[in-house]
Amino acid sequence: MKDVLQVNKLGVTFTDGSVSLEALRQVTFSIAPQEFICLLGPSGSGKSTLLRVLAGLVNPTAGEVIFSTATNGHRSARVGLVFQQANLMPWRSALENITLPLELQGVPKDEARERAQEMISLINLQGFENEWPRNLSGGMAQRVALGRALIQDPDLLLLDEPFGSLDALTRDQMGSELLRIWQAKRKTVLMVTHSISEAVYLSDRVLVLSPRPGNIRFDLPIDLPRPRLDEARFTPHFQKLARRLKGEIG
Repeated sequence: MKDVLQVNKLGVTFTDGSVSLEALRQVTFSIAPQEFICLLGPSGSGKSTLLRVLAGLVNPTAGEVIFSTATNGHRSARVGLVFQQANLMPWRSALENITLPLELQGVPKDEARERAQEMISLINLQGFENEWPRNLSGGMAQRVALGRALIQDPDLLLLDEPFGSLDALTRDQMGSELLRIWQAKRKTVLMVTHSISEAVYLSDRVLVLSPRPGNIRFDLPIDLPRPRLDEARFTPHFQKLARRLKGEIG
């Protein structure tokens, strides 16, 4: 099948007056339909910058980003983006936060609420539809943010350390929840994480960025069977994959 995304020799340099900072250099990779890819790399290697380029929030200074859905001549690619902080609107309920993208698209109110209620069920927040964001736990808030991104039916879902602010136990639980949701929707995903274990557990492939300027220095297929159970974390092969990634990151 045709790749959802191709990134060719991508470069990003930030300039402030006479000072320039090269964040990314010659980044090249592709993502197949329904593939789940995790992106690892040392701090400052340009992981979040890369996601912002793919989301259209930062313009590259070199190279190109090609979405297969955008080259058919009919529409641009739909991209969903979830940040480390949920960034929910505090004056809207959980359900209303999820309906927001549909409202912006002009979807009728009744249809938007029906689709959002289905999303509430998918993310396991039944009974919390009408809660304000201040009453939700960190994990619940991130579920709402994920539902808000998924309800757009994105061609590519970008996750920028979505569980980075959660405690270790909740983070593991949310990883398993994310796999369950991904198995149901089978969206194409690119996720930034600092956790080697999380990357191995979630992904089909792990890309490792070099220190700044970031470049793809390693591309590791994760050949663990799916559906992936939590017990996989404790197998010798899981640990072998984690050690390979740790060796590449340094």
